[in-house]
This record gives sequence, C-alpha cells and structure tokens, in this order.
Amino acid sequence: MSQYWYCIKHSRVEGEDGCPNKDRLGPYDTEADAARALEKAAERTEEWDHDPDWNDEKLED
Repeated sequence: MSQYWYCIKHSRVEGEDGCPNKDRLGPYDTEADAARALEKAAERTEEWDHDPDWNDEKLED
C-alpha cells in the first residue's frame, strides 16, 4: 500500500522517497489527503483552540 506525505519545504505531495520526515506532514493514505494537509492542520488547530475541555487562560491567584 502506498503512502503519501506533504512536504512543507517544497509545498508538494511526495511518496515514500521524498524529503526527510522533519520537512513533511503525514503519512496519508491518498494523494488527495496529503494535498490538503495544511488545510487539515489549520482545521484541527481551530478545533483545539475552541475545545471546551482545554483552557490555557491564566488562573487567578
């Protein structure tokens, strides 16, 4: 089964023989999923920023 990564250095989808993992997001099962890696990361960040179970606000003394 092939896997795909999104290279943040070159802004492209790569196969297994791409750039080092430090420069990539993934692995993803499809090229289409890898192509939207940055979009998915932004969606997850937005969800986490509004997760009611987490609160990073400073607690009052």
